[in-house]
Amino acid sequence: QVQLVESGGGVAPAGGSSRLSCAASGRTSSLTYRMSWFRQAPGKEREGVSLISKHLNFKYYSDSVKGRFTISSDTAKNTVYLQMDNLAPEDTATYFCAAEEGYGVAFGGFKFGLWGQGTPVTVSS
Repeated sequence: QVQLVESGGGVAPAGGSSRLSCAASGRTSSLTYRMSWFRQAPGKEREGVSLISKHLNFKYYSDSVKGRFTISSDTAKNTVYLQMDNLAPEDTATYFCAAEEGYGVAFGGFKFGLWGQGTPVTVSS
């Protein structure tokens, strides 16, 4: 079993920055090739934000965050990061880390079925 634990959420001002972390533990050798970040705002559906391939040769961003968010990974630490810059109130949501499983929620052409518990991010205007 693999567990994903997010951290780093909180309150940030509009125009500010925040960094989220997602640490994988357990049988991390069973993780496949891609990790991702999703978010879900109150009353809205969960949406994909960004994904990164395990070998760091592919990154993908949704149009809503492109140019403002940066995904990165430290494979030695089994940790994925999401650097969020120039935050806007519409970025307020609970952010989830997810691992590709071949089933689950589709994003960027892949499916993500293993989820963390989420970390809330609130952007104040």
